[in-house]
Amino acid sequence: MDAVQKWVNELRIRDLIEVLKERDFDAVMAKDKDDARRIVMDMIPEGSVIAVGGSVTLNETGILDEIRSDKYKFIDRYNTSSFEEMLDKYREGYYADFLVSSTNAVTMEGQLVNIDCTGNRTSQIVFGPKKVIIVAGVNKIVANVEEGIKRAKSIAPMNARRITHKTPCAMDDNCKCTECRVQPRVCNVTSIVDGCHYFPKRITIVLVPETLGY
Repeated sequence: MDAVQKWVNELRIRDLIEVLKERDFDAVMAKDKDDARRIVMDMIPEGSVIAVGGSVTLNETGILDEIRSDKYKFIDRYNTSSFEEMLDKYREGYYADFLVSSTNAVTMEGQLVNIDCTGNRTSQIVFGPKKVIIVAGVNKIVANVEEGIKRAKSIAPMNARRITHKTPCAMDDNCKCTECRVQPRVCNVTSIVDGCHYFPKRITIVLVPETLGY
């Protein structure tokens, strides 16, 4: 990345961190994706029970590979033999010590915005796991909730195609939301986390001044 663009990204993130802290989130800036991985793993004690939200960012940063090590008790949503077993893994996640995930958007006004298929990721960000760690590249930063929902909708076709859901947006060449009403629809739940006041610093947001994920 161009050094000047990275500088601009860092300034934007610094401003956002102040806003997030005012809303009782914990927030920190990583230097790059490798630093983000170090920050996240330093936060998680060995032996912790960890759940994850579906995330390209966790793969790109190498965080998912770290979580899969023998140091942790990983609730492996990816290693299941049936849909019902996968749902059971999702349910286990509510009792995890940590949920590690990304977000569809984080606003400059201090909200997390997400759209989900089953709702396990959105609901566990809100309540359940003792601690939530969100990793987000600068591309996830938007002005406000309206822009966050717009962004989440815009990348929904990519996520649908990634997880092989045969939705109209993932099957045609337009790559646009059609407000479908089909069973594999990925836009069933919209979540806005407006602050962390009731459980201060339960949610830590690690912001990275480079592009990560969709």
